[in-house]
Amino acid sequence: MTDEYYMKQALAEAQKAEKVDEVPIGAVIVCKDKIIARAHNLTETLTDVTAHAEMQAITMAANHLGSKYLTDCTLYVTVEPCTMCAGAIGWAQISRLVYGAKDTKKGFSIIAPNALHPKCVVESGVMESECTDIVSNFFKKKRN
Repeated sequence: MTDEYYMKQALAEAQKAEKVDEVPIGAVIVCKDKIIARAHNLTETLTDVTAHAEMQAITMAANHLGSKYLTDCTLYVTVEPCTMCAGAIGWAQISRLVYGAKDTKKGFSIIAPNALHPKCVVESGVMESECTDIVSNFFKKKRN
């Protein structure tokens, strides 16, 4: 499978978030070519500021594997992780992070560029326009 295939799966999660009026960010975690976790933002639903898509996916993947370390895993997320999520990605020792849209205000690469595990490989811009559009359109609708 390709990065685009898995990012499409993350986008499907983002669409689920949008349907329940959550900021439409989705994530999937892949281990050995198999999706082991799927998640989307649940901050409004759970009244929990930590319920970001990445945090939900990390918990699911750790439970699936029975390990707090996700060293053989790739996290696909539609928007660049925030500092909190980047810290969790680092602590989980996820080996690869793939994201679509940059977060130019609160993205980890601006605020905490060293938050990830040193061995984590980062790929950005996968399906960037689709990932940007879903979030931009969500906030445009909110402002109208």
